[in-house]
Amino acid sequence: MGKCSFEVDKLQLFRPFRVWYFIYLAKLLNLPIMQNEKTYVFIPGGWHGGWAYDPITNKLEQLGKKCISLTLPGLESQPGIQNRIINLDTHIQFVIDKLVTEDITNVILCGHSYAGLVITGVADKIPERIYALVYIDAYIPKDGDSCWSLTTEMYRQRFVAGAGKDGFAVEVPPGADDRRRPHPLATFMQSLRLNGDYERVLNRAFIFLSGWEPSPFVKQYENLKDSKDWHVEVIHCGHNVMRECPDKLVDVLCGLEEKYS
Repeated sequence: MGKCSFEVDKLQLFRPFRVWYFIYLAKLLNLPIMQNEKTYVFIPGGWHGGWAYDPITNKLEQLGKKCISLTLPGLESQPGIQNRIINLDTHIQFVIDKLVTEDITNVILCGHSYAGLVITGVADKIPERIYALVYIDAYIPKDGDSCWSLTTEMYRQRFVAGAGKDGFAVEVPPGADDRRRPHPLATFMQSLRLNGDYERVLNRAFIFLSGWEPSPFVKQYENLKDSKDWHVEVIHCGHNVMRECPDKLVDVLCGLEEKYS
């Protein structure tokens, strides 16, 4: 009885060394170590769907990265929910449900433009699943902020004019891509309520796109560029970096992942 117990104890004693041996072997053979694998989750900005990130996800997947790009409720090609009942909370909960249902962890959560509010709201509810927050020319809110309060007067007037048709959705601005859809107005208007848990996500980056005017993110860049709590990158291109400079954005994202590892 005692001998059997001793043999079991010896196996337990050497178990940690076996684990480290397999980790070492995986690194030596350049094999992925699944428990540390990061997943990029991309949230699009106003009027866009997950398709906006196709140039980015394609390149990241070629590099062996795991990627998911989401289309928020109301922005699908065939919307399943009426715009009049979609607000910011709807978008936040949609992303949370996706991550929880599919048990996705170690998430590098990236949001473009409006989606800065969405990714902050998600991180505030499930910070334990978020590895890093990346704001791609995106609003960085605090408790009580909204897209409406954070943007400039020019864009507020565009929201109002764009919602004139039915009062529930902001019509698509002039542009090239016909996949864009009217954006639920309430998501721009609703204030974000935060309890502060998003601050548990210590890996935070802001990517400032400096090649367009009038950018509503200039002041935000000035406030963050010297902050010790943020990593700030600058790409000189227009607001739609996914279309204009996908290679550069991929380089920046991979650099951030390496920095945070």
